[in-house]
Amino acid sequence: MTFIEGVADRLAALPGVEAVSLGGSRAEGTNRPDSDWDVAVYYRGHFEAADLRAIGWPGDVAEVGGWGGGVFNGGAWLTIEGHKVDVHYRDLAVVEHELAESHEGRFEWAPLLFHLAGIPSYLVVAELAVNQVLRGSLPRPDYPPALRAAAPGVWRRRAELTMGYARGSHAARGHLSEVAGLLATAALQTAHAALAARGEWVTNEKRLLERAGLRGIDTIVAGLRPDPEVLTAAVDEAEALFASVETAQPA
Repeated sequence: MTFIEGVADRLAALPGVEAVSLGGSRAEGTNRPDSDWDVAVYYRGHFEAADLRAIGWPGDVAEVGGWGGGVFNGGAWLTIEGHKVDVHYRDLAVVEHELAESHEGRFEWAPLLFHLAGIPSYLVVAELAVNQVLRGSLPRPDYPPALRAAAPGVWRRRAELTMGYARGSHAARGHLSEVAGLLATAALQTAHAALAARGEWVTNEKRLLERAGLRGIDTIVAGLRPDPEVLTAAVDEAEALFASVETAQPA
């Protein structure tokens, strides 16, 4: 039995858990030897963090809802046999709701620590599509046509508003840090739009700019100075970069 199979067995035996999946770089085949293991536990009805703590693996175990609620509703950072393992809680009722919503082209947005652009609620649907199911069974959805049609415009509008605020509230005042942050955020929002237009799932921001062809934002940000003219020109340049990325669904 491999390391991750043993972990999956222990997690699948917890009360309420119906499935366990492997996500992140190890599911996608882009991992390094030292990459963490990202595991999701799918539960029905009720899950007790105390049951996970009782296994005895060292680390930090949050309560359900401890990471802000919504689709990303908690988890644990653990060390198991010398390996770093992140466990994510997934409420099957929530996941099934978001799957149904995605087929209607609907989703919500939520902030999440470490994510500049926040996350769409269809992130949990993306996980169903790309993660490897280790125990139990889960749906394996294709990218819904309705979501592919609706999501790019929502993300593009967010990027436009973000850029407008960078220009109107900070560039003219020479606020370098604020402009830098808003340019990075708008780049990631535009990247979400581009990937949605292609019907490609996104589960985090780690390689999002590369996948969307927006790594050029680095050069723009690197040239910033606390000078209103320089910052305004950078906003113009970033807007041109974003406009060059296709975010409309092909006819």
